[in-house]
Amino acid sequence: MTAEAIQAASPRPPAGVSAADGDRPLSIALLTYKGNPFCGGQGVYVRHLSRELARLGHTVEVIGAQPYPVVDQGFHLPEGAPGGRVGLTELPSLDLYRQPDPFRTPRPGEYRDWIDALEVAMMWTGGFPEPLTFSLRARRHLAARRGAFDVVHDNQTLGYGLLGLERTGFPLVTTIHHPITVDRQLDLDAATGWRRRASVRRWYGFTRMQKRVARRLPAVLTVSGSSRQEIVDHLGVRQDRVHVVHIGADTGLFSPDPSVAEVPGRIVTTSSADVPLKGLIHLVEALAKLRTENPRAHLVVVGKRAEDGPVAAAIERYGLEGAVEFVKGISDQELVDLVRGAQIACVPSLYEGFSLPAAEAMATGTPLVATTGGAIPEVAGSDGDTCLAVPPGDAGALAAALGRLLDPDTGSELRRRLGARGRERVLRRFTWEQAARGTAEHYREAIAAQAVRAPGLVRTA
Repeated sequence: MTAEAIQAASPRPPAGVSAADGDRPLSIALLTYKGNPFCGGQGVYVRHLSRELARLGHTVEVIGAQPYPVVDQGFHLPEGAPGGRVGLTELPSLDLYRQPDPFRTPRPGEYRDWIDALEVAMMWTGGFPEPLTFSLRARRHLAARRGAFDVVHDNQTLGYGLLGLERTGFPLVTTIHHPITVDRQLDLDAATGWRRRASVRRWYGFTRMQKRVARRLPAVLTVSGSSRQEIVDHLGVRQDRVHVVHIGADTGLFSPDPSVAEVPGRIVTTSSADVPLKGLIHLVEALAKLRTENPRAHLVVVGKRAEDGPVAAAIERYGLEGAVEFVKGISDQELVDLVRGAQIACVPSLYEGFSLPAAEAMATGTPLVATTGGAIPEVAGSDGDTCLAVPPGDAGALAAALGRLLDPDTGSELRRRLGARGRERVLRRFTWEQAARGTAEHYREAIAAQAVRAPGLVRTA
């Protein structure tokens, strides 16, 4: 069966069905303290999940702080299909980390209340206040709108303001993409000197709050089996409270297009330059090895370039200034065409809770080289049938895998086979429609559980 046939055969609700599972449509508040899709995977999650929930008939109100989420309010629905809508409510913070003046001190007239003062005080002491302060603002906002929503879905805020939210009449579901304690440990491992390590510990102080809150939540969703186990191990959440709902790629947007010409030797990756978790330095080292045999090999990084730091130093050390390009702020269509035109997509991360870039690259039919860090094998496979898998942090193994795909004799056929089977895998297992259906099922379970615990508080149609 072809990839397109798999997609066409996926079950869809008949016209006239009001919601994902045939019951009444739901009204959903989707909270996100950092929801811009250009800031990372959490923003992509909010945008695509909200749109697909609306396509299934639900009404979704995204409630977010700066950088504000991007939502699809004018999406297309097939004729005769039921559909909800997506709205956006802006819940402003003081936006202390905005460019070009991050870590700014607000003017006296900007302070509105005690939450603003708390936000500044935490920033002054080297902490990251946004998960806590957004949760407090969200709780206040929701308390003023009792009865407005069937369910509240928190996107990894895990702030103290969420505790007790159900007592105000809102069943609560929370998504934890992966425990931020993983990022904290990798940043500590990469830190040099006691001052830098102390700064990392202060910045990640909010993870103590997130641990305490996560343990008290009634229902946690996560995006992979790997993340589920880490939530249990790192955060101490009971295993029976954590449920896996895989996310996916926008397979209509990320799709093959033979009219986009391949650029010989091009490798594309999505990464923040000096986030140790993303493993970009190992890919730069691999590129240096690869170019000794294939001088046309070059790397395009979708992400911001750091002017100094380990990656910049490695690029200079290996003489790769002309072989590594950083692009940022590109449109969705520009990103898709960039991936389509690459001969290889690469995910060099030391750890991923899911890896949207892997799923998106596979959806375009671009062959993938990826590490086995975290949940990446769960998404991309690890048997050589849908991607070439290498150990995380191993530049030599990365260079060897990239070299196999660029081999002038055998690389072309291997790229074709991996690309076709990778797309089939995504269409079969990782689409946003499937994610929305699975998420809606857990909303209904949360509503039913709330009705048992506090029947007088549950919103009725």
